[in-house]
Amino acid sequence: MIFFALIGILMCNIWIVYSTDDRNYYRLDKLPSNDVGLVLGTSKAVQGGKTNLFYKYRMEAAARLYKEGKVKFLILSGNHDSVFYNEPNDMKKSLMRLGVPENVLILDYAGYRTYDSIIRCKEVFNQRKFTIISQPTHNARALFLANNLGLDAVAFAAQDVQSGYKTYFREYLARPKAILDVYVFDRAKYQEAEEE
Repeated sequence: MIFFALIGILMCNIWIVYSTDDRNYYRLDKLPSNDVGLVLGTSKAVQGGKTNLFYKYRMEAAARLYKEGKVKFLILSGNHDSVFYNEPNDMKKSLMRLGVPENVLILDYAGYRTYDSIIRCKEVFNQRKFTIISQPTHNARALFLANNLGLDAVAFAAQDVQSGYKTYFREYLARPKAILDVYVFDRAKYQEAEEE
């Protein structure tokens, strides 16, 4: 039983990676321009208070896309579950320090998970064509969700973190959940969105 579960997880990962590979860009000169970039949230610091490099590199990538004219506005979508934890506001402050003007930053406080960020980009912010900004492994899952919502999304790969093994392991397990979100748990939401 465990063997078949592992095979299932592996197949889900292969499916998501290969089905989105042609829309996951690593080079800025190859990336199509869009009006809007969707920056997927993560915590600013890791345990012990050290800077989360996933966060740092993601903010640098978002700032670079704006400065190079690849996007005009940035939706900062993340978790804000208490007065002490506010990913969108942290991202806003970081991007402003990197030279991105405040008036192009749009905060989404209900991006509790990647699914929420993608579907809210469509239904709340009325975007059907946008650029996702995160690390390449995360981008694959986000693109898979966007594709299944009928959205015209591409992604730009922020610099990877070589030591982020726990994050990569969680991502590996999150991909089967994304498939379940699309085809089992939230299928009705997707169908409703497609009919609009």
